[in-house]
Order: sequence, then C-alpha cells, then structure tokens
Amino acid sequence: MEKSRRGLVAAALLALLVAGCAPMDMVERVTEPEPTELLQKAEGQAPQQAAGTRLKAADILAQRGQTQQALDIVSELDVKLLSPEGRVRWALLFSELAFDHDDPWSVIQATQILDEDLPFSQEQRLTLRYRQGLALGMVGESLAASEALLQVQAATDSTELNDTIWKQLTRLGRSALDKLGRDPAELTAGWLSLVELQRRNSSDIERLFRQFEEWRERNSGHPAARRPPSDLMALRELRGREVRRIAIFLPESGPLANVAQQIREGIQTRHMQAVNQGETTPQLTFFDSSNGNLESLYAEANMAGAQVVIGPLDKELVTELENRDSVPLPTLALNYGHGERNNARNLYQYGLSAEDEARQVARRAYTDGHRRSAILVPNNEWGWRVEEAFRQAWLEQGGEVGSTIRYNPQATVTSAVKPLLNVSGERARLDGIDMLFLLALPSYARQVPPTLDYYYASNLPIYATSHLYEGRPRPRDDHDLNDVLFVDIPWLIPDAAVGGEEALPFLTSYQELRGNNDPALLKLTAMGVDAYELGRRLPQFQTIPGSELFGATGTLSATSDGRIQRHLPWARFIDGIPQPPLRNELLLDGLSGVLDDQDD
Repeated sequence: MEKSRRGLVAAALLALLVAGCAPMDMVERVTEPEPTELLQKAEGQAPQQAAGTRLKAADILAQRGQTQQALDIVSELDVKLLSPEGRVRWALLFSELAFDHDDPWSVIQATQILDEDLPFSQEQRLTLRYRQGLALGMVGESLAASEALLQVQAATDSTELNDTIWKQLTRLGRSALDKLGRDPAELTAGWLSLVELQRRNSSDIERLFRQFEEWRERNSGHPAARRPPSDLMALRELRGREVRRIAIFLPESGPLANVAQQIREGIQTRHMQAVNQGETTPQLTFFDSSNGNLESLYAEANMAGAQVVIGPLDKELVTELENRDSVPLPTLALNYGHGERNNARNLYQYGLSAEDEARQVARRAYTDGHRRSAILVPNNEWGWRVEEAFRQAWLEQGGEVGSTIRYNPQATVTSAVKPLLNVSGERARLDGIDMLFLLALPSYARQVPPTLDYYYASNLPIYATSHLYEGRPRPRDDHDLNDVLFVDIPWLIPDAAVGGEEALPFLTSYQELRGNNDPALLKLTAMGVDAYELGRRLPQFQTIPGSELFGATGTLSATSDGRIQRHLPWARFIDGIPQPPLRNELLLDGLSGVLDDQDD
C-alpha cells in the first residue's frame, strides 16, 4: 500500500461523513497512563477487564506513533471479552492500524463486526463499511468491494466515492455485473448502465460521449452525473485521436512463423467480430518482419499511413527498440526485451510473461498472510528468470525465503522436495515456511502434493503459475493437485475466472477460436485478440495512466516504462477441476451478504 493511503482514507472519510464525525472514535482519552503500566496491570486482572485495559494501551500506543506494537496488541485480543462498546472501538482501531500496515485481511477481519448487533453510531458504521470496501478491493474482491462502497454512497449521497466505485465496477466481469444488477437500487442501476455504456463504446470516443451526455440527462441526480469519474472524463482527451490504421509486424518465415500465425489469427478474428458488431475499426496492414530490418518496416508503415504498430515478435528486435530513445510510431511490441527497463518513448511491450505470473503469486501469497516461502523451480534459464521475479516481488513486500531448490525436471520429485523441506527421516522440518511457490509443467507438478503428503507437509499451501495446468479439465489426472492455487488466462479457466463461458471477454471471438485448438495455441490466439484491442486503445494508455483492458489474457495495464502487465484470475483445483478459489477464511463467514453469491 502506498505510504499516503492513511491520509487519503482519512481525508475521504472527512468528506464523506456528516459534520462532527470522528472516523477514529476509539477509546475515550481522558488520561494517558503509560501503556507498559496498563499492560502490566492487565496481567493481574480478570479476563474481561484485562481485555479493555489492553485495548486502552493499544490506543495510546497508536496515538504516539507506535503503531506496530498497537497492532500486535489489538490483533491478539479476544474480542468476545470486550463490552459491546469496546468491540466497536476495537474494530475502529484495528481497521485503521491494519490499513497503516498494508494488511487488508485484518481490515476485513475487523469490519466483520458490522454484522453483529452492536451500538454503532451512523458515522462509525459508515467508517467501517468504507474501510471494508477499500480492503476488499485490495484483495481482488471487486464485487464485494463495490457493494460495500455503494452502501456508503447510498447513505451519504457523496460524490467523493465516485472514482473508487468506478475503479471497482470496471474490473467486474459479466457475471459479477449481472449479480450486482439483480433488483438493483436506483443508485446501483445508474452505475451499471454507465459501465455498460463505457464498455460498448470504449473504442469510439465520439459515440461514447454522445451517449454519456444522454445518460446524464436521464440520470441528472446520480452522483456520477453530478461528478463523473475522472478516468471516464479523461477519455475526452482522446477525441480525434482514434486509431484508424494499424501496421502489424509479424514474421512469415523462420522459427517464430507458427507462433506469429496464431497471433495473426487472433488479431483478424477479433477485428472481424468488431466490424460485424458495428464498431468503428481500424484498417489493418500486415508486414513481414522475417528479415529483421526495422528501419524498412517503419518506413513502409509510415507510407501506409499507420498511426500505431503492433509487433515485432522477435525478442532481439524488441531489445533493439527498447534501447532507443524513441520509436518512429507508437508501438506495441509482442514480446519483452532483455533489458530491465524499456527506455524508448512510445514503446509498449506485451506478451505472455511467466515473470508477471510469478510476481502476482508473490503479491497474493503475501496478502493471504504468508511470510516465509519455499521456492521450487526448474534448473534452467526459464526457471531462473521466474524465480528471480518471484523472489524480488516477495522480498520487496517484506517476505522471507526459507528454502530454494532448482530441480532437474528429469529427476524424481522426491529428490527435490527432501532438501527443499529439510526432511529428516520421513518428516519435513519447515522452519517457519508457510507457503510453496511452484513453477512446473503438469507431469511434474502433479507429483508434488503427494510427495508433500508423504513427508507430513500436506498443510503447506502451494501457489503456482499457469504452467501446471494443461488448459482443459482432466480431473482424473489432476486430482492430486487438489487445493493448489494457480493463475491462468480467463479463456482457459472460464468457470473460475468469470463464472462461465458466457461471461468471457470477447466471447464471440472465443467461440470462434476455441474449436479444437490445443490450449497452448488458444493462448496465442487470445494474445492476438488482446494485442488488437491494446493497439486500437494505445492512445488511451498513453494519455491516461492506470488504464486497464479486461482482456482474454487477463486484466492488462501499463507500467511507467510501457511494459504491459497481466493480472490473471485465480483458480483452485477442486476434485481435479479448476474452480473459483475459496477466499481467505476471514471471508467465509459473515460480511452480512456483502459476499453473498459472489464469485469473481
């Protein structure tokens, strides 16, 4: 969480809630004895009295800036021992401290108290619901986050939440939007119609804003009509900059020709579907990049009137581009260069990066509360690169690496797991390791959980990249992967990703392309679909930082140096089939319907 979040949360609450609201209405502050004295005093008190004393000590510590010690105290309190008023104050203090320490799950734990019959003031209830909504968004529960934030807006009629609500709503898939739209209140119905309007017209800015003005006239009292979301209004800058011609650099011969053909099929399929749906579409011109002469390719693209280039695919050519100061035309390369950073202005890089997946695994595992990892990757260049991506992301968050093994894919799994888990006799010695990051192909991955079971480490959570899944359900083969969490593109795990095929992004293209395609080939055609959409929206990504595309290969966004990051949906093997993952157990009970019937 960025360092300024606490201040932003406080400022937003002050704007949201009625005059006189105290967002951090915690333990009454008449006197301030020393916290150490209070904690010592609590040791000799009855349990109920001791809990109140410890809460008071935590509040004083928080006031003095000793937030970690305060958080340690409130997180260990037995809340059932507190009075009803004390439980409310505990929730307010715990949720604030958890935000301060980038711990959304603890915020969610604290705010579950909203489901209890306790003496909340309106301000306290709204403060906790607001924090709950933000925290749910942070852990990827965009539907539940939207519901919580909409509750706050319904109670306050404030426009201050518009940008936050819009960010969560625009991340929802079709099935989640449909669930939110079941018997919606007028406020929610207005938001949903605005999201639909934006999605239908995102590639035609003129039409988007014509229809938006019509929407505002019909919904003049809606918060989004009074203060439109800033991300939506930023699109006005793109008027007159729609992409009308795209040049595509793909090799027609050589080692990448077959890959290029699949990407081209995805591009062309999505293009024809857009034409058939009446969208304003760019003219496509393909150029053979087999000879690797970039100067010649850009000259031809300029002569053809291209505004945007998609390609090249070859990693060496992308590296050549990223080392320049700029590129002749805004370019979406279909690979990542060798450099740590992209240095060229107007160059974007997009591909199916395993490193992206590793970084996402690191973020999710840390958010889930894990702190000490084991790493199991193949002993080859691919494994080293992915390991480094995971390790860097993990350490940056404050995680520790307890054990790392680079395995020989041809050797037995036992030969890797025994040293990984410091097995003595037949029992693993985990030494605080609380999760395993696994990079493996299906045949190897399927042997890992049974091996952990054999060494009495069956409770060690496994987080993996997409590579352990073949791309089609094989319950008989994959039953040994039960409970393993992994990421993959929406088109390969539709039930887990969006609640079924009908809710997939670019559904008509998916239906045409899936056919008898091998899953690996379907991934490449999906990449072509998203490359087409990224190419036609490149001015948006250039102009509006934070722009996202809900695509066939994940939710796509650009880093500051133009590299496109994929955020993939999660799945868990249940009965050998990828299913929506069970949430952190803190979410399984409670949240008063905010999570009812939700799947991401």
